[in-house]
Amino acid sequence: MIYVFLASGFEEIEALAPVDCLRRAGYDVKIVGVGAEAIRGSHDIVVGADLTADEILLDDSLEMIVLPGGMPGTLNLEASAQVQKAISFCIEHDKFIGAICAAPSILGHLGLLDGKNATCYAGFETQLGSANATGAPVEVAGKIITARGAGVAVEFALTLVGCLKGETAQQKMTEALMCR
Repeated sequence: MIYVFLASGFEEIEALAPVDCLRRAGYDVKIVGVGAEAIRGSHDIVVGADLTADEILLDDSLEMIVLPGGMPGTLNLEASAQVQKAISFCIEHDKFIGAICAAPSILGHLGLLDGKNATCYAGFETQLGSANATGAPVEVAGKIITARGAGVAVEFALTLVGCLKGETAQQKMTEALMCR
């Protein structure tokens, strides 16, 4: 199970590229609405949730959570007790966390990026704690995957697939989507 959390003001591309690629890779991906069942993105696109944040199950079936950026979506995600619980669960149970754009700041505020390579939307580097903010399109530091922003959303999504299924699966999907 993979949860992609959406809160009002999320960045649509950063949310839907991972949902699409991970579903193509065969994963059970649930769009989780934080505070609503229909969530309006930062560019006025409304996405329906598969379940609400109150309905998530934090158990061994969970493989990854994904936190898209966007404003005020990132702030709304960070304010959610359920999102915070999901992050804690992933850290405690060695599960993957993907965060893109402004969302790595949530992990930075928790000290989860300290001493790790990480990337984020330009201007949010000071919100990453004592991470090594590289400015790279995507960074993988153990079970935490961070990405710069909307322009690298597909690369981020493909990296998530690679982290879960391996480099060969990532390469096959990259070719299938004609990314290279």
